[in-house]
Amino acid sequence: MESDAALAAALAEGAGRLLLGVRSGNLLPRRELGDLGDAMAQAWIARVLARHRPGDAVLSEEAEDDVSRLDADRVWIIDPLDGTTEFSMGTDHWAVHVALAVDGTPGPSAVSLPAMDEVFRSDEVPTAGGDLTGRIAVSRYGHTYPSAKVADRLGLRAVHIGSAGAKAMAVVRGDVDAYVHAGGQFEWDNCAPVGVARAAGLHCSRLNGSEIVYNNPEPYMPDFVICRSEIADDVLEAIARPW
Repeated sequence: MESDAALAAALAEGAGRLLLGVRSGNLLPRRELGDLGDAMAQAWIARVLARHRPGDAVLSEEAEDDVSRLDADRVWIIDPLDGTTEFSMGTDHWAVHVALAVDGTPGPSAVSLPAMDEVFRSDEVPTAGGDLTGRIAVSRYGHTYPSAKVADRLGLRAVHIGSAGAKAMAVVRGDVDAYVHAGGQFEWDNCAPVGVARAAGLHCSRLNGSEIVYNNPEPYMPDFVICRSEIADDVLEAIARPW
């Protein structure tokens, strides 16, 4: 596995297939299903990375944080199961995130949406284009305040989507024009989606317009936006000028 991009895609797709097997047959209650899915996907991804990239550092939601990653140039940032609730509920809006951050910037990245039979990889994703949709991705609970202001200012209709990866890939796919998040996440929740979205030519930044930087001592990520480049200035202005 010489290519980092190919490895990221293989990890995202393989973990997704494993998770589909875990969910098959509705044989476990929701809590056990989610816990088992998280654990099995993490174990498989960790074993494969140790075999194929033994010298690289790893930051994963389901693993203890090894602070030696802070001295590493190459850090794999992993969410083995993004949207555990959606996964355990039997919906399609969950994902697997695999990204290699190089000096804090997402590089080769992949996001799989296993229940939708889709894998998005940064080295093959088409450039985003076509007509704007007039829609914005929001959580199943609805808008946050910043996303509501963007929707109001730009006249965007809300589309309810479960996990962070599923929302971000809806922008990449061209189903919606923007995904504005302000409820707090962690780096593994959005590193791979941002890596794929950037490769597709989408605008990705913090809500104040600054760069998104990964592999921080505290991997909490308060906010970010992924949107079509044509509306990026309007989106950021709507956030900066809420009144």
